[in-house]
Amino acid sequence: MVFHAIGLMSGTSLDGLDICLAKFENQNLVWKFEILQAETLPYSEKWENKLRNSILLSAQELLELHSEYGFYLGKAVKNFIQKYNLTQIDVIASHGHTVFHQPQKKFTLQIGDGRAIKIETGLNVVYDFRTQDVLMGGNGAPLVPIGDELLFLKYDACLNLGGFSNISLKLNNERIAFDIAPVNIVLNKLAQNFNQNFDKNGDFARQGKIKNQLLEKLNSLQFYNQTHPKSLGIEWCNENIFPLFEALDSKDVLATFTEHTAMQISTVINEYEFKKVLFTGGGTYNSFLVEKIREKTHSEIVIPEKEIVDFKEAFIFAFMGVLRMNNEINVFASATGSTNDHSSGIIA
Repeated sequence: MVFHAIGLMSGTSLDGLDICLAKFENQNLVWKFEILQAETLPYSEKWENKLRNSILLSAQELLELHSEYGFYLGKAVKNFIQKYNLTQIDVIASHGHTVFHQPQKKFTLQIGDGRAIKIETGLNVVYDFRTQDVLMGGNGAPLVPIGDELLFLKYDACLNLGGFSNISLKLNNERIAFDIAPVNIVLNKLAQNFNQNFDKNGDFARQGKIKNQLLEKLNSLQFYNQTHPKSLGIEWCNENIFPLFEALDSKDVLATFTEHTAMQISTVINEYEFKKVLFTGGGTYNSFLVEKIREKTHSEIVIPEKEIVDFKEAFIFAFMGVLRMNNEINVFASATGSTNDHSSGIIA
């Protein structure tokens, strides 16, 4: 069977909205995929500020933004469909934009009402992929392991360098996954003090010096000693990371945090002794960070073609939408810690 699906992804680093149309084909229980069209729609300053500050809104204001952002997503998809003259789409799968993520308190919130997307486009929409898992005792993250398991089997592990770094791997015939450490959510904020949205190639970090005392404090954070499954959110960074920085406009802080991230990622890679690891996400363009990780590991680090680097999460959400429409499992309990595997997402 062949399915055409659009995936929408808005990451915590606020780079923009990823829109990806992919074709999925199930041949004798083996899934094949092809990315047909994809682009990133950068957020306007207005939208970036709205999403960045959404965590500060009152309940009424947040509900208003949930609806407004849903129509924004719907219009963005409609424009994407018209631009590429697309006629065959079975489902739109929208991750939404994360405002709160506190699974230990049984809640997570991704705004962008899928019903608004449905109203704008007239197409099937699957949204709110995380809440069901959280209610079932899981972390609601990571969700991409279903794609790693069914679409990227030739790698020992798949590692994403996004707002946070997360990894997915097979252990004792089970797919496990967990967040490792913050990446762009911190590095981008630090780069903004140099009037840049991100630290291009890690050039600022490369100019700084590592502050050992700060590095020790970062590496001693309790999260890194926790066993999987585990996940991170912006609240954790606000509470545990940013208060450690005395001067946000210091290249030394960028250098130290880059070193910290490389150390945490390398520790995980070395622990499992992977032969081949797939790296995707915006952080793969930070050549200084990738160099640091390569220095500290013996695994083969594979950076694939640009469209997979940039759109892997978006097209895996598209895949999750296809699975949900067919009522097939799209979330692994072994990855999230929920009570059992399940098919997650609200269908509009």
